[in-house]
Amino acid sequence: MGIHNVSEVTNYIKRMFQREPVLGCIQVRGELSNFRCYASGHCYFTLKDAASAIKCVMFRSRAQGLRFRPENGMQVVVSGSISVYERDGVYQLYADHMMPEGAGDLALAFEQLKARLASEGLFDDAHKKPLPRFPKRIGIVTSISGAVLRDIYHVSKRRWPAVQLVLRPVLVQGEEAAAQIAAAIAFFNEKYPVDVLIVGRGGGSMEDLWAFNEEPVVRAIYASKIPVISAVGHETDFTLADFASDQRAATPSQAAELAVPDRMELLRYTESLMARLSQQERRQLQEKRLRLAACLRSAALQNPQLLLAGRAQRLDRAIAALESQMKGQMKEKRHALEIVLQQLDYLNPVHILRQGYGIVEKEGAPLTSVRAVKAGDLLTITLKDGRIPARAGKVQGEDNQEQCAGGKRKEEVAYAKKERALV
Repeated sequence: MGIHNVSEVTNYIKRMFQREPVLGCIQVRGELSNFRCYASGHCYFTLKDAASAIKCVMFRSRAQGLRFRPENGMQVVVSGSISVYERDGVYQLYADHMMPEGAGDLALAFEQLKARLASEGLFDDAHKKPLPRFPKRIGIVTSISGAVLRDIYHVSKRRWPAVQLVLRPVLVQGEEAAAQIAAAIAFFNEKYPVDVLIVGRGGGSMEDLWAFNEEPVVRAIYASKIPVISAVGHETDFTLADFASDQRAATPSQAAELAVPDRMELLRYTESLMARLSQQERRQLQEKRLRLAACLRSAALQNPQLLLAGRAQRLDRAIAALESQMKGQMKEKRHALEIVLQQLDYLNPVHILRQGYGIVEKEGAPLTSVRAVKAGDLLTITLKDGRIPARAGKVQGEDNQEQCAGGKRKEEVAYAKKERALV
């Protein structure tokens, strides 16, 4: 027995693993731990149970086929082969497939993507658009073969023959289906606008319907400015496209029913409206006839003179009241005018002359002081009935001030009394 180096021992053990058929294709159940996916696309993780752990690697070519996002703590079943990693001298599981235990990878991928898109608001009712009541043009995104297109055509034309149907054929299953469906939705929004879109396919397994769970399709429906009706599978089938669409139809036929109105139903509705309108018209005419008959029986139309007589009496009373009020006001105004005229008469200088007073003038100007008169001046005395020429004699003034002052006071007192009498 010779001495062997490390590489020889490791290669020998590796060949032993490779010669063992059980290890060449094996399924291992365990809990995911230390899962990491690097920029290269390779994924490294550990599978463990209560007693042991095994290192695993899934290269990019295999990891691209994963439909769900592996997470630490998840129970999974990994298929692959076990071999020795020569550099570290450890054995590890080279994974080809991974499936969550208890649920299929598609079901898990569905729930994970649904939760993520829901957190972004792609399924919120606030973003749902109402369907048009009377669409003129409907876009259809589905396969050119199959019963879906035939069902939509027959139902829509039966219900609303005037509608125009525009088909954008796409693959509804397979790797390229999701990209084609998303592109068709964008085509109608950007290049060929329609009033409403129907996106769907017939029934099938979850794998068959998976294109309508792809993120590009869901985001294209959410971004569509045209209202979208999702018609995927049968009534019990649900896809993420159903949650993002503005209206979900259980079948393609129901999608056509939601998209267009029923012509016969509208005709029946119109007929019922016409009947109600006619009935309302007859009822209103009957009410008008009854009101007209009541008006014709009224006293005003039977004997209109009575109505005019009462109003004429009220008019006469109003005229009499106005005349009485006018006479009273004129009497008050006349009395007030007489008082003012009497006061003006008292203030008239002629009135003073009638009481025995006169006006002394010198050269046409009234005299107001003895200082303006000298002995021998020619004066004019005006009385109530004429004028008297006179010549001034001795003027009593400064030489006899006390006497003049006394006389002046007497004149002022007498004049004040006359003023009070005038007022």
